[in-house]
Amino acid sequence: MKIAVALTLFLAVQPSAALLGIGKLRKYFGKGTMPQPRVTAGGKKLPPLTLDNKDLDRVFAKNQIWKASTLAKDKDFFKKLGTTHTPDYMYIGCSDARVDTNMIMGEDAGAVFVHRNVANMVVNTDTNLLSALQYGVDYLKVKHIIVCGHYECGGMRAAESSVDHGAPLSIWLRNIRDVYRIHKDELNAITDPEARHRRFVDLNVIEQCMNVFRTGVVQKRRKETFMAGEPFCLPQVHAMVFDPKTGELKRLECDFSQYEEEMSQIYGMYQLSEEDKAVIAANKPAPKKDAPKKELVAETAE
Repeated sequence: MKIAVALTLFLAVQPSAALLGIGKLRKYFGKGTMPQPRVTAGGKKLPPLTLDNKDLDRVFAKNQIWKASTLAKDKDFFKKLGTTHTPDYMYIGCSDARVDTNMIMGEDAGAVFVHRNVANMVVNTDTNLLSALQYGVDYLKVKHIIVCGHYECGGMRAAESSVDHGAPLSIWLRNIRDVYRIHKDELNAITDPEARHRRFVDLNVIEQCMNVFRTGVVQKRRKETFMAGEPFCLPQVHAMVFDPKTGELKRLECDFSQYEEEMSQIYGMYQLSEEDKAVIAANKPAPKKDAPKKELVAETAE
């Protein structure tokens, strides 16, 4: 009885379809105004995306066309895709729909392990990002971690504005504004707003790379690979920015070693002990001796 009464009251206070203007929306976005089905290269018609097409039939139709065209190029593509997952790269980027990770890197499906969020942030309380990072480093053993921002970033633009966008977005943007606070002298000295935005994007990427270095999972793995005698510590961390206006992926020049002292003193959790240094010294190969000078002279004479 109580449930029935509650349901009745709930329905009574709900706005009608007329108040919501559903009829007007349907009339405006009806068959006469929506794009008509277009014929694809495969000769199949894709249904237009209308309000009536609530099940997104167009998406599934395009999936079948993509599948057929992919198999035409490589009949074993999905056999390979469905077997192993061993990417060399982990990509931390923005959720912006204009930035397609594999496309801008020129990599096929399966090559890049991807995590995306608003403005490509690495926040130490974001368990989603940290879980992906741990999985990529500890289990996939990725060799490279890419933090990639992009110009014309809505998240960065929002952080530049003095507007409360409401929680939880405003909470997230606070992390981006902290980057501006750190670099405010440099950024405030840039008078051109667009140039300031682009530099803000660059600096944010660099700061997020620093946050990657500060995580325990990355520090631990880099120490392990160093102790194992790898040519360089893994994973390597790279700062990049994509420009959607030109299609160019740019490497940001940043020498992270300049922050090594600060990082080790404050954030270092896996520093080399004296015992570690002794092991490294014992396993270090002896330097190659120079060839005798007379042999060099003889070779030169020949």
